[in-house]
Amino acid sequence: MPTTTPTWVFDGSPIADPFGHGERAVRFLRALKHPKSRAPGRAFALDRWQERIVRRVYGPRHDDGSRIVKTVVLLLPRGNRKTSIAAALALLHAIGPERVPGGEVISAAADRKQARLAYAEAVGIIRSHKATLGATRIVDSRNRLTHVRDGSFLESISADAGTQHGRTPVFVLADELHAWPKRDLWDVLRSGLPKTPGSLLVVATTAGRGQDNVAHDIVDYARKVARGEIEDPATLPILFEADANADWRDEALWRSVNPGLSCSPPYPDIEGLRQLAREAESRPGDREAFRQLHLNVWLDHSADPFVEMAVYDAGAQPIDLDAFERDRAPCWLGVDLSSNGDLTAVVAAFRDGEEGYAVVPWFFCPRDNLRGRADRDGVPYPTWAEAGLIEATPGNVVDFRTVEARIRDLCDRFDVREIAFDPHMGRNMMANLIDDGLPAIEMRQGWVTMAPAVKELERAIIGRRFRHGGHPVLRWNFSNIAVHTDTPGNKSFHKGKSRDRIDGAQAAAMAVGRAFMNQETRSIYADADARPDGFLVW
Repeated sequence: MPTTTPTWVFDGSPIADPFGHGERAVRFLRALKHPKSRAPGRAFALDRWQERIVRRVYGPRHDDGSRIVKTVVLLLPRGNRKTSIAAALALLHAIGPERVPGGEVISAAADRKQARLAYAEAVGIIRSHKATLGATRIVDSRNRLTHVRDGSFLESISADAGTQHGRTPVFVLADELHAWPKRDLWDVLRSGLPKTPGSLLVVATTAGRGQDNVAHDIVDYARKVARGEIEDPATLPILFEADANADWRDEALWRSVNPGLSCSPPYPDIEGLRQLAREAESRPGDREAFRQLHLNVWLDHSADPFVEMAVYDAGAQPIDLDAFERDRAPCWLGVDLSSNGDLTAVVAAFRDGEEGYAVVPWFFCPRDNLRGRADRDGVPYPTWAEAGLIEATPGNVVDFRTVEARIRDLCDRFDVREIAFDPHMGRNMMANLIDDGLPAIEMRQGWVTMAPAVKELERAIIGRRFRHGGHPVLRWNFSNIAVHTDTPGNKSFHKGKSRDRIDGAQAAAMAVGRAFMNQETRSIYADADARPDGFLVW
């Protein structure tokens, strides 16, 4: 993804305003006051780039006068006064010329603290001006302000505040959508907007982490609109984000994605950014935070990834599993059985070209409380189950009989050479398979056993010799990996956070490791690069 900035924000090009609604919105905002403003009379600061955005949202109209833009996706780095402009837009609909009698204006955020920020910003603006204060009733205990005459109101709510069904909003501000722990509130508000003609959704967020969340879906859709891949005039993408591979220390890059730096005085504070960058030079965690929050680089889950996910994604070409079945291809299975009722993974590894691998995963998850597990882990388990990407087994723990049946089916379809298990959870299933003559083996999860497998997997991914078909659950697992490296340089997989799952990646390493060990006639003991120091025990 290249560095993107909406050029129309700065180029002075004409913005259609046939009915004058854009000009009306700008005049209203300029008439407001702000408690922190340094302008004469504490006038609300509407900088040129912000004014252009307001005109672009409210000016263009259909022939019948209805607004063309229905959804605004504003991806803006921290420190560019996103909260101020978002709160002002909310007031435009609650007490300004865009209001409708009884209209619901909703400011929604991840939690109560974040939701309070936008509300406090709006209240500060109201209380800075006698005219707006006199026309408004403020109830802080409910995070609500109401236009006295028309009954339209602005209310702040949060994603952790329980159900919000029954809403009929005319305006929704989805604040810092990347941080919302689940999508329930998003679905409720999004589905309520079409109930009212002329409703508007504004998503105002900085970049987040991971691809398995509603924010990434919305921003990625906006990117496609911005690139012209999708024609959707009702969606206005305003995306200030740097390319993931760009030099994060380049101040020219900072200025291109932080529109406030074009203003006088500039914001955020350039010296503050320079200090953060100096500190980030020697602290990788700070560097990732700088890239995410100040350059809007969308990161993956793990702060210390096993491999760059852009490199991993190079292996997303489709896999023809039927061809492997027709050819009775040699196959190695890695099995990671869950101990706590979460994900279980079976991954098949096939040789794919010269020194390459193709892997196909099967995932299993308990059916009971599938939605609750999705909320806890922040990933769409129900959607994945409906799409056949995971198999939901009966009960509140994974049904190992279903898993064993899948393994037996794979043994019927392919030339399965080995079925690698962690013996800690797999002894009973291994015994069942061995009794029937199937090649189940133990593969302990310590560094002595796993380090060579992890190393070969890393080599294959970096060398573009690892094909995975773009399976989204497997990708999520790989993005969650936090790598532990011991003194001799041996790597092992760990979860970045307690809620993260890496089962599929672990099973893939096991399968690839066994495929690698069986593709050469020479012993691994002859290759110091392919094993850790010491003996290798299977």
